[in-house]
Amino acid sequence: MKIENPNPIQWHFSDRAQQLQASFIREILKITQRPEIISFAGGLPSPATFPVERMKEAFDKVLTDSGRVALQYGPTDGYAPLREWIADYLSTDGSKIVPEQILMVSGSQQALDLLGKVLIDEGSRVLVETPSYLGALQAFSVYRPEFKSVDTDEHGLVPSSIDAVAQGARLLYSLPNFQNPTGRSLSIERRLELVETCARLGLPLIEDDPYGALSYKGEPKPRMLAMNPDGVIYMGSFSKVLTPGIRLGYVCAPLPLVRRLELAKQAADLHTAQLTQMVVHEVVKDGFLDRHIPTIRTLYGNQCQVMLDALAEHFPADATWTTPEGGMFIWVTLPKQIDALKLLDQAIAARVAFVPGSPFYANEPETNTLRLSFVTVPPERIREGVAVLGKLIKDML
Repeated sequence: MKIENPNPIQWHFSDRAQQLQASFIREILKITQRPEIISFAGGLPSPATFPVERMKEAFDKVLTDSGRVALQYGPTDGYAPLREWIADYLSTDGSKIVPEQILMVSGSQQALDLLGKVLIDEGSRVLVETPSYLGALQAFSVYRPEFKSVDTDEHGLVPSSIDAVAQGARLLYSLPNFQNPTGRSLSIERRLELVETCARLGLPLIEDDPYGALSYKGEPKPRMLAMNPDGVIYMGSFSKVLTPGIRLGYVCAPLPLVRRLELAKQAADLHTAQLTQMVVHEVVKDGFLDRHIPTIRTLYGNQCQVMLDALAEHFPADATWTTPEGGMFIWVTLPKQIDALKLLDQAIAARVAFVPGSPFYANEPETNTLRLSFVTVPPERIREGVAVLGKLIKDML
């Protein structure tokens, strides 16, 4: 029975809910669903790299051999054999990681939210790179921190700039490998300096590493986790090396912190899906990633070079861009007088999309910057789209 003439509901949203903002990238992706758009906007891995048959075999095996376990509730910290595999994967000769340090999460975006929930109070100082990953800024912003930007240059984060902004900071968030959005990587020397600086200051260091395995040369740099396991919080993901659709990531943290994260996760979703964890373990346990990841590196490296060549051919001489050695992104800096947001409007009208750089800055955005992703676009379309952008930019000069 339906109630007649009910009074309209008075929605009183929390202050936190009222400050939520849509992801700029997600809004752009709505436009790029149109097939005629050449999209350099999404940070999406190429579907051509998804191991569909291997995943299908793993699903079949898990459901056949352990279906009733896989379809049941699981422990909050995650599927034990997968946590053991990750701990072994992260361990080095000088740094032993134990499974108790690993918490499985529903994609690394959940890890960012849990870390914000556990470490950030309103007004807490949080240090971020300039620019930084938009998803992290969005996740942390819910907890109303005071963002302080750490200096960067063409080689990435500048550790010597931390002291000036570190007073009272709760954490420093970094992406040392093929950073989203710039594609830059920290040298071994800067990694050591960064870890030593944070250790001296007693400052927790988040090492977000979704792209570290995607070095085009096949030689990933050492993890900062191994340099100071007691002070570094490591975030990893299976999204870029298997498939993002399984929404599976993990956090490796010192035991006092990982326990707090586990309690926060209990309140959020009880546990990450047992089925997908068991399937991923079935896929990776026998060395599949060692055979699979090189094919991703080759594809991305080739398409990156196609875009770099196209930029050199079509962009004006006073534009500059990064030359990544891995990952999925190129960062472009245009002449100062060009606003990338205005350029985006013209680009979409010309059926090309990208992400303006402004949303990646916690403070003082540089409006003449933009991010290009090359991994989901075939070479001929890369050349076509970059040529269109180059002409639009030159027309704005």
